[in-house]
Amino acid sequence: MTAPLDRADQRLRADDGLTGALRAFFDRVRAGDLGMLPVVVGLVVISAVFTALNPVFLVPNNLVNLLFDCATVGIISLGVVCVLLVGEIDLSIGSMSGLASAMVGTLWVNEGWPIGFAILSAVLVGALVGWIYASLFSRLGMPSFVATLSGLLGLLGLQLYILGPTGSINLPFESPFVRFGQLMIMPHWFSHLAALVPGVVILATGLRRRARRLRANLSAPAPTGLILKAVVLSAALEFAVWYLNLGRGVPWMFGLFVLLVVALDYGLTHTKWGRSVLAVGGNREAARRAGINVARIHATAFMLCASLAALGGTLSAARLASSSQQAGTGDVNLNAIAAAVIGGTSLFGGRGSAWSALLGVIVIQAISSGLTLLNLSSSLRYMITGAVLAIAVIVDSLARRSRISHGRA
Repeated sequence: MTAPLDRADQRLRADDGLTGALRAFFDRVRAGDLGMLPVVVGLVVISAVFTALNPVFLVPNNLVNLLFDCATVGIISLGVVCVLLVGEIDLSIGSMSGLASAMVGTLWVNEGWPIGFAILSAVLVGALVGWIYASLFSRLGMPSFVATLSGLLGLLGLQLYILGPTGSINLPFESPFVRFGQLMIMPHWFSHLAALVPGVVILATGLRRRARRLRANLSAPAPTGLILKAVVLSAALEFAVWYLNLGRGVPWMFGLFVLLVVALDYGLTHTKWGRSVLAVGGNREAARRAGINVARIHATAFMLCASLAALGGTLSAARLASSSQQAGTGDVNLNAIAAAVIGGTSLFGGRGSAWSALLGVIVIQAISSGLTLLNLSSSLRYMITGAVLAIAVIVDSLARRSRISHGRA
């Protein structure tokens, strides 16, 4: 009789409900584990300020255009998350995206290749470039900063060479590829159905994990907090989809971006590769002694980064309906790297998630869209984005110091 009573008592102590969930959340924040909290708060503040200055900011169609713009830079930023997690950097992502844009225009329009093969070729070239960076870093000891800075110049030169004296190639405006980048919207019923998926997945996986812990006679949190989290998330996403559908709707290109975020998040959190990436970023020597092939992890991170930069470049060409010398230049590097850092990926390596790219790029594009609506100069946009980036790094440094003081680094 003692064992069943002890088990029931253990479950009752663990079953704190919503109060326990809130207490655990505040404990994590005090210990420096801020997660996505700073960027969510920042996004709310930015939205409130720009809406007060110009109500058009939150008009559904303006938000739809914002999501179109988020997709191209966000996919590039998703690759940046990979290299930052292993404690490195890739400064050539803008040039890689520009080269991919030039390849698509040249191979598809000038050479007559099918668009699918042109895109695949650009992505494979990106993977090759990432492998070269990793080889220079692992075999020759060249710092990633220097290797990718050299790549920035070399890829930019190759882009200019491919485009030739004309400097630009117009893409067929009526093609499905360009329509995907500019016009294609999810059916309303499909977007509402997709908005339910995250809440259902969170609830199902949480309940399965809880049942598994109870069967093993371990403490498990009450289902109240889990159910509330799933309901709140589903309600928020359904409201967002409903509001966007008052305008044009949810872009398919943004859906592709979210799908890539989910895929990378699964890889980082549920696979041996993902655990190895975080281990290498946290302590490279400890990871090596634990039997992790550090060189291979670096290779996959750099290859993913360059490949995603190439994919983002091809979608950028579809968005602009052209491949030009301006593709990949300007603030592409700044926005992609800033989005990953602002979203919560640590510059020190070992901490972050794929969702960092999603939240961070929304912040970046919200600032850009808001300032454009206010008819302010791009110089102010650079200054504000730089200030937000500096604040994100400061928050990350303070949180890291707090984790160290709590013995959690």
